[in-house]
Amino acid sequence: MKNSNLKRKIRRQARARAKMLGTKTRPRISVARSNKYIYAQVIDDTSAKTIASYSSLTVKVKGTKMDQAKEVGKQLAEILKKHKISNVLFDRGSYIYKGRVKALVEGLRENTIKV
Repeated sequence: MKNSNLKRKIRRQARARAKMLGTKTRPRISVARSNKYIYAQVIDDTSAKTIASYSSLTVKVKGTKMDQAKEVGKQLAEILKKHKISNVLFDRGSYIYKGRVKALVEGLRENTIKV
């Protein structure tokens, strides 16, 4: 049972990433989440480098995990503005676009980042 769940997760990741390639002008935002935290990193796939990253480990907001995910999106948007990036590709990985993943994207969009 566990092996088949892992295979399905890997297939979902591959399907989500199949058509995505981050560039310097339009990097890819990759999301990872655990039961407690959410992590996001901005990746330039052409040079294979991480431009920026942010996680809920460093968020000062106390509240629900949804509030923290939204704050991670806002803080990551501020970092992207410093790098003069306004367009990004969103890589949800194997996660469904709802809950904390959606809250992170909403935080990005509130700070004028086109996803």
